Amino acid sequence: MKISNVGGIIAAASTKLARPMLQVGAIPIIKRIVISFRQAGIFPIVIVIGHKEDEIKYQLSSYGAIFIHNEAYEEPPLFDSVKLGLSYLQDKCDKVIFSPVNVPMFSPDTLRRMLSVEGDIITPSYKNQGGHPVLLSSEVFQSIIEYSGDNGLRGAISAMKEKRVWLPVDDPGILYSVHNHQELKEHLEEHNKAILHPYLNITLEKESLFFNGRVKLLLFLIYYTKHVRNACDKMALSYSKAWDILNKLEKELGHAVVDRRHGGKHGGRTDLTEEGLQLLVAYQQFENTIFSHAHREFERIFLKKGVL
Repeated sequence: MKISNVGGIIAAASTKLARPMLQVGAIPIIKRIVISFRQAGIFPIVIVIGHKEDEIKYQLSSYGAIFIHNEAYEEPPLFDSVKLGLSYLQDKCDKVIFSPVNVPMFSPDTLRRMLSVEGDIITPSYKNQGGHPVLLSSEVFQSIIEYSGDNGLRGAISAMKEKRVWLPVDDPGILYSVHNHQELKEHLEEHNKAILHPYLNITLEKESLFFNGRVKLLLFLIYYTKHVRNACDKMALSYSKAWDILNKLEKELGHAVVDRRHGGKHGGRTDLTEEGLQLLVAYQQFENTIFSHAHREFERIFLKKGVL
């Protein structure tokens, strides 16, 4: 079962090329991309890391990101990170939005427009110049993963040019990269307006909180990895903390959400119970509904009336 329709991939591994912690305004560029992805309802968000991975995890561990390590991060082609991300998400999402970390200034509205267009490969363009991010449908995942020709992702997409849709957008941020830091700074005020949003932290509570987005991500990862420890590794969560979360969740609900199977030839295994899976799916649907409604109302009440 696919829990989510649209996932995201951010390539941030390269030692020489990626600058994920570059500060533009009050936050690093990688956080800008994650904020934009979250505003567009993208889940899960996979960050392919290597260089500065501890700093990235520290900055984003509470943002519901999944971290995948690129072993060849000293000098990996960007395309390696694309393949790693797609390989991870190909059985989990119908569509993926991909962005290199060095292009952080596109707007959430551009993402929403891309998601509203039919096509297997959607590339935004500003004044006839293509930029990032790029939307890929599951129909092209395997072709991109298997591509071994020249020019990386650009070459893989060119080999399927009949599947590509160009989407004109009024967003110069799709072109701005860290190679022109001054350009990023000049676009900062406009981008801050674009990412202005209500912060929604949806929780389920009785006398205290027992379910939120971080618990959702833990269940999501357990569902796919079948191991709590592997799930923890991918979301920068300690193993003991994960079991504290799961034990509290089960106590509050009055039933099991994970099925623990110890030992065996290949070690222990943990899966979601039917009730745990139903909870995960229901929370994801509830969150999507609330976020969509909140965005419409925020725009109607604050933006259209010129309050902000």
